[in-house]
Amino acid sequence: VQLQASGGGLVQAGGSLRLSCKYSGNPFSYHSAGWYRQAPGKSRDLVARIHRDGNTNYANSVKGRFTISRDNVENTVWLEMNNLKLNDTAVYFCNTVPAFHQWGEGTQVTVSS
Repeated sequence: VQLQASGGGLVQAGGSLRLSCKYSGNPFSYHSAGWYRQAPGKSRDLVARIHRDGNTNYANSVKGRFTISRDNVENTVWLEMNNLKLNDTAVYFCNTVPAFHQWGEGTQVTVSS
């Protein structure tokens, strides 16, 4: 299984980014897909989750601003991030929920004022 996140970058507060997670090995056949993030000096936390039936859950800190989706044909999980805030700055990763697979490098999101 490989999980490769991309799409991060530098954006001003209030801006938007769309992250993508390309996967191989079909890791989400039996588990939910999730986006996690880790800010410097902090733990890696789950921020968005999409269940196999398409239902989604979000951390309170991103609810209403982030949208997770998946494309089983393209083998991609997306994270649409709108109205970004300074405290969204972190490295973002994708994995199953719970996280069973080796973490990829993630993608850096930096929100500036």
